[in-house]
Amino acid sequence: MRGALLHAVGDDKLDIRDDFTLAPMGPTDVRIKVRATGVCHSDLSVLNGVLPMPLPVIPGHEGAGEVLEVGDHVTGLQPGDHVILNWTPACGSCPNCLVGQPFLCMTYVMDSFVNARFRFGGDTPAFGMAGCGTWSEEIIVPWQGAIKVDPEVPFEAAALIGCGITTGVGAALNTAKVRPGSTVAVVGAGGIGLSIIQGARISGATTILAIDPLESKHELAKKVGATHAITPDQLMDALGTLTGGKGFDYGFEAVGKSAAIMTAWQATRRGGDVVIVGAGAMDDTVPLTAFQLLFEGKNILSSLYGGSDVRRDFPFFAELYKAGKLDLESMISARIKLADLNDAVTALRNGEVLRQVVVMD
Repeated sequence: MRGALLHAVGDDKLDIRDDFTLAPMGPTDVRIKVRATGVCHSDLSVLNGVLPMPLPVIPGHEGAGEVLEVGDHVTGLQPGDHVILNWTPACGSCPNCLVGQPFLCMTYVMDSFVNARFRFGGDTPAFGMAGCGTWSEEIIVPWQGAIKVDPEVPFEAAALIGCGITTGVGAALNTAKVRPGSTVAVVGAGGIGLSIIQGARISGATTILAIDPLESKHELAKKVGATHAITPDQLMDALGTLTGGKGFDYGFEAVGKSAAIMTAWQATRRGGDVVIVGAGAMDDTVPLTAFQLLFEGKNILSSLYGGSDVRRDFPFFAELYKAGKLDLESMISARIKLADLNDAVTALRNGEVLRQVVVMD
């Protein structure tokens, strides 16, 4: 089968080849034909080494597809089911799962660093990003990593729910629990930022400010729910005109940079919530003082995978989409083929696109 392989961090090009095979399935595994997969900034972070992964690796973690085969012990899925891929499968028995934080489960994440699900060039092992590797035509995942979805939801839309939508909308609904009538600032108007904006709109926020240096992104931010859009240098004026100088109830960071976190901090009122959503580098330090942390009274919240239980939230977001409450079509900037992935990565690096979706043949 076809797929795109990263041999080493920093490689200029992905190795797009057609000789991949899958490792044997286990009794609790599911084999899936990938029908659509997103090109996400987290994929780019794997390519440049910000997110460490075992090598060689097939990138891709945001995807949807059709079940082809199930293991002998799998009872909740069957061939033909449409599913969304969950890149953090919940084992159900670890300490995080037992306290209701399945998005922090590390059981299968750790397994993905030692269990190479792919083979190429005969019998050379290759890993899948986050245990997935959706930039390939087929994958094998544990049954907890495949969440059944209504077949009326197009695969492209379902793929976005698999990461970007759940991460952003979940950050607003689950992590911050944005209150109706509140004010929200979102730093970064990429796929995650736009999803946060939609979550804030769904939650009933009355003022939603998008902050992004690229003015070309402002129109789309307003289309999906932002009431205002500015560049970072306009923040002080916006604080005065939109909040009377006190700041926003919630400040979301959706970039993965310490400078963006500080912008979100600056935008948030005393006693408000600063929500970290972007995936940053391990050596990128946030310059907050002990005085600020105590006396400004702001709450710093981490939102990994939108604080979601995907067994509940994937179907919920799919229903929001079907009801016209969640705009997924506007989030797709291009539909491409697997062979176009190198060009897609270049476009993502250059900031030219929002979310490109690979539609498999």
